[in-house]
Parts: sequence; structure tokens; C-alpha cells
Amino acid sequence: MSLLRRHQPALLVLEDGSVYRGSAFAGRGEVSGEVVFNTGMTGYQEIITDPSYKEQIVTMTYPLIGNYGINDEDRESGGIHLEGLIVKEYQDFPSNWRSRKSLKTFLEEQGKLGVEGIDTRALTRRIRIAGAMRAILSTETSDCEKLLERARAYPGLMGRDLVQSVTCKAPYVWRDDAPHPMTTDNQGKRERIRVVVLDCGVKYNILRHLDNRGCDVIVLPAAATAGEITACRPDGVLLSNGPGDPAALPYIVDTVRQLLGKLPVFGICLGHQILGQALGGTTAKLKFGHHGINQPVKNITTKRVEITSQNHGFVVLPESLTKEQERTYENLNDTTSEGLRTTSLRAFSVQYHPEAAPGPHDATYLFDEFITMIRQEKGVVT
Repeated sequence: MSLLRRHQPALLVLEDGSVYRGSAFAGRGEVSGEVVFNTGMTGYQEIITDPSYKEQIVTMTYPLIGNYGINDEDRESGGIHLEGLIVKEYQDFPSNWRSRKSLKTFLEEQGKLGVEGIDTRALTRRIRIAGAMRAILSTETSDCEKLLERARAYPGLMGRDLVQSVTCKAPYVWRDDAPHPMTTDNQGKRERIRVVVLDCGVKYNILRHLDNRGCDVIVLPAAATAGEITACRPDGVLLSNGPGDPAALPYIVDTVRQLLGKLPVFGICLGHQILGQALGGTTAKLKFGHHGINQPVKNITTKRVEITSQNHGFVVLPESLTKEQERTYENLNDTTSEGLRTTSLRAFSVQYHPEAAPGPHDATYLFDEFITMIRQEKGVVT
């Protein structure tokens, strides 16, 4: 049973004036962000370390969180990127053979706020009805009016470049399941296919999938120019996931536009939105986004349905693209576009996360399609 009486009282105040009361199980302080909900029953470690959650307060809809602790293998980046975590009931005594520490310990090591005891069912319903909202989570005051003012003062995600706060500071290579500084020596090897990953907030599992398929993986900061990318002599380019408004990233869009037609390109999540804009399309914000590991997506060509892992609040508007940009996947919950392909430019992308982490593995074949595209470009028979 959750021992709420031992914890510091906490308040969540939404910009519409809604107030939810709970208590902090990890950390103290006050954070602002956009409040969203995630429907995954498991995978909280991958979720909190996903850079795409920068400046968001995440509510877990599954009621019991923390029961299997934190391990050394399932991190998706070097740290925690969300602003705060909200759960119905926190389990402080994890039991799992891989567990190395509790969720509480991990959050506090990273200076993050965790709150339990909030009615997450009511909060999720509120977000579904009213949409994702600006919010503030605080253990510092019980003055709801002051908190409401601060919540409304938070600028939100629209029109803001959050990628620069999560991208790598310097290029690196990925090998042995870890990042390593890029040197002249390891950049010069040509033993395997070389893929440059443009880091807009990349998840480690994307890099693992490329490495496991025989790729030398070079990760570059999001602000890398087309010239800097081609100087690495890649065989293909992957545009990663990341946080915030894709319309606030014209410098990345321009870089991708310069690369199209010269190299095979694969975009994931934010990378899909960047590719869509590079092809002349526009993006828009969803009411409450897709955050979870059970989103059904239909392959428009094969009619096959896949269950996918998703984490995005923006989409590419299919009507903004031309007929040359083929719409490849559709979300079966709300019919939003989930993928596109342009055969003539050797580029494709998906809005969801084929690397999962957490989530099902239905879509991992997309990495194989990317490798096949690269091999065909190089004239290698597969």
C-alpha cells in the first residue's frame, strides 16, 4: 500500500484551472510543462529516459508503477528528460533480477519530481476531453491561484526549438552498446555500411538496431550541415525522434532538403515530420497526442495491421503533400498519417517508433528495409 502520509503534499494545476492533489514520492520542487498521458503498462524506465518527453509532465495510466525498479540495460539516453512523473500508486520495493535501484532513487539522482496519489484516471479523462495542456507540478506551495498563474505563464511547446536542449554536443560513434568519441581512426573504417544519425533526441534502441544489422553508426548533432554530414561519407542518413514543435526546426528541414536524392533517408517520429516538411508538407498539433505502446497502424499497401509504440504530439498533414509523396501508414484510432515514402528520392519515414523500447516489435522490419535500400543504392545484391 502507498504510504502517502509520509510524503510531501504536491499539487498539479492545469491551465484550465483544474487542480489535482497528491504527494511527492521522489524529489521536491516545482516544474512546468505540457501534461500528457502514456498508456503503457510497462516500460517506465524507457519512457522517462526518452528525450522526446523534454518539457512534458507524464502521467502513467497504469495504476502501479515502480514494481520492477531500474536496471542498467533499458535506458534510452544518458539521463531523464521529462519534467515530472505522475502515477496513481508508487511501489518502493522493486522485485526483478535485473533491478539495480528504485525508480525513486533514479528520479532523485537526476533531480526530477515524482508524484503519486493523483487520480490519474480523472486526469487522463480531462486531457482527452480538453487536450494536452500547460501545467505546473509543485511541492512548494498550496496556493492554487499562484500556481495557475505560473502554469499559464509557461510558453508551451508551439513554435519552440527543444531539440537543441537534447541533441549531443559533439559527434560520436555507437558501438558495444554505448557512445564513443569520434576519432579520425574510427571514422575512417569502411568495413560495414555507414549510417549517419542526425540526433534530434535519438533513442539508444534506434542505434542498437542499426548496429545489430551490420552498420557503422555515426551520430551528429542536430545542427550539423549537409556538408558536415556528407563529409562523413555515409551510405545512408537516419533522422531521429525528438521533442517539441517540428515547425520550429527550419535549419534541420533545409539540411534534409539538401540531402534528398543524394543518399537514402529514413525518418522516425520527429524525423518523419522533418522529412515531410522537406518535401513541402506542413505539420499540426494533435489534441492530446499518441503516447503508448498499443497504437494500431494499418499498412495502406498491404492492409496489414501492426501494433506500434508511439510518442508524438504533432503530425504531418497528408493533404499538404503531393501525389509523389506516397502515404504509407494510417493510425486506426484517428486516421492520422503515420508514414510516407518518395521512391524517386529514396526516402521514407514513419510517425511511430519501430525500435519500440518500450513496446511491440511488429515494425522492426523497417530497419531491414532501410538497409536494403542502402545496399541497392550501392549496387549490392541482397
